Amino acid sequence: MKIGTILRAHRLQKGLSQGDIEKKTGLLRCYLSRVENGHTVPSLDTLSKIAQALDVPIAQFFADDALAHQMNTQQLSDEELRFLTQIRRYSVSLNESDRKLLLAMVKKFAATAVR
Repeated sequence: MKIGTILRAHRLQKGLSQGDIEKKTGLLRCYLSRVENGHTVPSLDTLSKIAQALDVPIAQFFADDALAHQMNTQQLSDEELRFLTQIRRYSVSLNESDRKLLLAMVKKFAATAVR
């Protein structure tokens, strides 16, 4: 089971830092890092606190490929997930016209990018 990987993916998907989870749970950031990197397995009580902070059911940490099905996306790197989370966070306040403009700009950049 990859509880740490699932935890990190949910945290990044919600645009939260380990510090944000630390504030919500009282668990130290270094402990959260150890869990995310698979060095420590949290107790059910601790996992429950983390799940509550992430606003996800605790069962999400035990379901096979639960996050992959939920996100319905291909595998993304942590960097890609952080970037998309930031775009999502800032685009919420944009009106429809600005969203279309932003998307057109991204398409233009992608078309001219050197690969």
